[in-house]
Amino acid sequence: MALHHRIAPLAAMLAVAVPRPALTQEGAGDGVFRIAAVGDAIITRALSPYREPEFLRMIELMRGQDAAFANLEMLFHDYEPWPAAQSGGTYMRGAPEMAKELVWAGIDMVGLANNHTGDYGVDGMRLTIKHVRDAGLVSAGAGENLYEAREAKFLETQDGRVALISTASSFTPHSLAGKPKGAVRGRPGLNPLRTTNRPPMVSRDQLERMRGLLREIGQNVPQSGDQLNVFGTTVRVGDPRGVPTSEPNPEDVEEMAAVVRNAKGVADYVFVTIHTHQGAPNAMPPDFLVTFARAMIDAGADVFVGHGPHFLKGIEIYKGRPIFYSLGDFIFQNETLLRLPYENYMTYGLGESAWVQDFNAARYANDTQGFPTNREIWESVIAIPAFRGGELISVELHPITLGFGQPRSVRGRPMLAAPELGRKIISDLIERSRSFGTAIEWRDREGIGVVRLPGRTDGNSR
Repeated sequence: MALHHRIAPLAAMLAVAVPRPALTQEGAGDGVFRIAAVGDAIITRALSPYREPEFLRMIELMRGQDAAFANLEMLFHDYEPWPAAQSGGTYMRGAPEMAKELVWAGIDMVGLANNHTGDYGVDGMRLTIKHVRDAGLVSAGAGENLYEAREAKFLETQDGRVALISTASSFTPHSLAGKPKGAVRGRPGLNPLRTTNRPPMVSRDQLERMRGLLREIGQNVPQSGDQLNVFGTTVRVGDPRGVPTSEPNPEDVEEMAAVVRNAKGVADYVFVTIHTHQGAPNAMPPDFLVTFARAMIDAGADVFVGHGPHFLKGIEIYKGRPIFYSLGDFIFQNETLLRLPYENYMTYGLGESAWVQDFNAARYANDTQGFPTNREIWESVIAIPAFRGGELISVELHPITLGFGQPRSVRGRPMLAAPELGRKIISDLIERSRSFGTAIEWRDREGIGVVRLPGRTDGNSR
C-alpha cells in the first residue's frame, strides 16, 4: 500500500481533532493553587473553530489555572430519551461532542444539579453523566439516588486535590433524587437544597387596612387576629428587621455539611456550587442562600459559587474564603438548540409548521423582550481565587462579554471584554459587593478587578 494511503486515515482523524492553542501554565507546580470559576454553560455550538485574539486569550487564561469549573445547565444526548412532561423552561440539550468542547476550553469540573437536569427524564440525566465522564470532566450533583447525587467528586491536580459538591434550589419536582428505604430503591435525580419562605410581616395598622380592603371587595376574612391570607399568601404582624425572608432546609444543610467535612479530610480544596433562580436579578442574594453559603464555609469549603439568575451578584469574603453569590453566564447559547419538543411550541400557541426560530421569535417577541434585551445577562467575569498553604492570597476578576446585541448565530460565546466594558462590569460588582464589606479595585493596566483581602496589601499573588 502506498504511504499516502496509510497516512490518509490518520490525517482525517487529525483534521477533526479539536486543536488547542499554546498553553501558559504560569501557576502550575509553584505551590499556589488557582481555580477559574465561571457561571452557567449552555453550549450548543462548537467553540474550537474561533480565533479572535480576545477569545484565545480567554481560553489560555482558563487553561492556565490548576482547575476550572462551570455549571452545565443542560443535557448531552442524541434524543434517545423522551422529554419529560415538565422542563426547567426550554428543554435544554446539546450534542454529546460539546462535552469535549468544554474540555478544549479548559474546563475540568462541571455541576449537574440545576433546573434542566430532568428535562429529558432519568435517561437524559444518565446519558449526560456518561458523556461528561467520557470527555474527561469531573461532575457532581446528580446520581442514581440522593446519596450519590449529594456526594463529592474529585479532581487530581499538580497543586492539590479538589472536591466538587453540586446542588440546586431551583428544580422541577420530578428531578429530585431520593433516598433508598429498606427494599425500595432510591430515586435517580439531582441533589436538592429545599427552601422555605417566611410569611411577609407588616405593622398592625397595615394588616387592618388590608383586612378592610379585602372586606370591601367581598372577601371573607376573620374579624380579628395577627395574620391574614391574602390571595394565597399569609401576611402576619411583626417587625421584619433582621428576620430572614427565606431559609434553607436544615436537613439538607446538615447532610451537605457532612459531605463537605468528609471531603475536607480527603482533599486539599473543597468547592461547593449551587444553582438558584430565587431572588430578584439585581437585588441582594436571598437570605437562604447567604445562610447556606456560610454554613458550607463553616463546614470546611474553600470556595462557594452560585449561578442561575443569569446576572452577576455580590462577592463576600467569609472567614477568609470567597463566596461568589452568582457568576452569571459563561456560555449562553440557548437560542441555537437543534430541536425542541411539542410542549415548548404549544406554550406559545405555535403550530406544526413552527421550528426553533419561530419559538425564539415568539418567546422574545423578535428580540424586543427577555434575555436578548438585557445587556447584563451577556456580561460576566471569570473569577480566579488563589491559595497558598491553605490561605486565600488573591481573587482576580476577569471581565468577559457574551456578545450582547449580536445575531443569534454569534451571541452566547464568551471572550475577554474590551477595557471600557470591563471597567463597567467590575463597577457593577463593586456596588453589589459593598453590602458584604467587600472592596474590589479596577486595575486599568491589567484590565481586571481584584478583591482587596483583609490583612493583605497587594491583593494579587502573581
